[in-house]
Amino acid sequence: MKRANVSIFALNFWHNATTSKTFYLLYFIFVLLSGYAAVSGVKNHNTQNEIRKEHQVKARQSWEANPDKHPHRMAHFGTFAFRIHPPLGIFDYGLESFTGSTVFLEAHRQNSVNFSEATFSTGMLRFGELSLALLLQLVLPLILFFVGFSSVAADRENGTLKIVLSQGATWKEILFGKSIGLLAVSLLFLIPVLLVVITTLLLLDDQFEWLRFLLIAFSYVAFLYIVSSLTIVMSATSNTSKNALLRLLGIWLLLVILLPKSTQAMGNYWFPTPSKLAFQSAIEEEVILKGDSHNPDDPHYNSLKDSVLKAHNVSKVTDLPFNYSGFVMREGEKITSSLYKKHHKKLVNIYESQNDVTIFSSFINPFTAIKLVSMTMAGTDFSSYINFQNQADTYRYELAQTMNELQMEYISPKKKSGSEGKTHVVDHEHWEKFQDFNHQPMVFSKSIKEAFPALISIVLWVLAAFWLLHFTSKKAKAI
Repeated sequence: MKRANVSIFALNFWHNATTSKTFYLLYFIFVLLSGYAAVSGVKNHNTQNEIRKEHQVKARQSWEANPDKHPHRMAHFGTFAFRIHPPLGIFDYGLESFTGSTVFLEAHRQNSVNFSEATFSTGMLRFGELSLALLLQLVLPLILFFVGFSSVAADRENGTLKIVLSQGATWKEILFGKSIGLLAVSLLFLIPVLLVVITTLLLLDDQFEWLRFLLIAFSYVAFLYIVSSLTIVMSATSNTSKNALLRLLGIWLLLVILLPKSTQAMGNYWFPTPSKLAFQSAIEEEVILKGDSHNPDDPHYNSLKDSVLKAHNVSKVTDLPFNYSGFVMREGEKITSSLYKKHHKKLVNIYESQNDVTIFSSFINPFTAIKLVSMTMAGTDFSSYINFQNQADTYRYELAQTMNELQMEYISPKKKSGSEGKTHVVDHEHWEKFQDFNHQPMVFSKSIKEAFPALISIVLWVLAAFWLLHFTSKKAKAI
């Protein structure tokens, strides 16, 4: 295979593709859609973060504005945790519109994350939101199919292919040259999108994570080469240009719509999730069996009380050197939190098993592979959402236990137990000492671990594209 001949075919393809008026019309429409998606992404990013940061400040002000109060009442008063919209969310919305951004934090209860965009939207959201990533994943492959479907088939139909082959060119040079030419055309669409993302992130003054962005960029280049190679192979193996286009459109429908939906349905069927009511009921039932800190006659806490009194060599809880009610609340928080984490881990494992089906499908569907890499690197995937949940619950647990510690230390064990009135309170300055919640995005090392299977899939698909071109070059016919 001569490099000069490959370059000739690539340049010839470029010239033929970019001189058509239809191409410039497609390019103009794509640029308009990209501009709209970019503006929408930036507006959504700024709006969401402004709202979330504003309400995080209000929640903190409400927390600090509480007067002297019983610590356990403060633990139930609680606060809110808001998830910060990631900078690369302007490029790929991922699951952001469906996972929610706000959770109420209080003692003894692990509330779900609420206020997702999907809950306030119509059913149209199920069809997806127009983002830059969506354009590159779904629209650009269609454009490449329309640009390249006739690249080889048309030459066969008009007899040009026989002339080219008779002059010493090989099938391998033709196929590889045209695939490179189509890849170059795809870069005309990709590079402006990437430049818009870079410019926007720099103007937003957000922390620019170059490694994430570069990995996204290289992944899309690899994906577009896979699409380009597939287009050329379909054109080379079809008798007519019409058949090539129909086959490519069928492949698009299969890989973009039918296979992903089927995969999700199979994941839900094989790994069904419990209802919210069943999930919460299972936790409450186990709490009752393990020990209910709000039940004065609970066997577990009666036994605990006897052991504590014996350990301190006293006969009454009022003789203990700390507030026993705070001690019970601290123990109860440990139990409820550990049970919730156990059940929540089981639930997450079910979701991850469902996602594993989708990840496995990426090895037979490059469209799924690029979607997974794009979401994960943008920080809008399922693992980033779970990371926020874990941060919020850790903060909630620390808040509740801090309030319990204050009760043990500052509420006198000599006084009658209770949380009302002015005799069972601590100074409000303690509320200010407890730090506010600050959501931290998932670190790059964890994101790359989550995206690793999809990245491997893309690499394998690139190798498969090379092999497919090589295999087709041996089987292709001029007539």
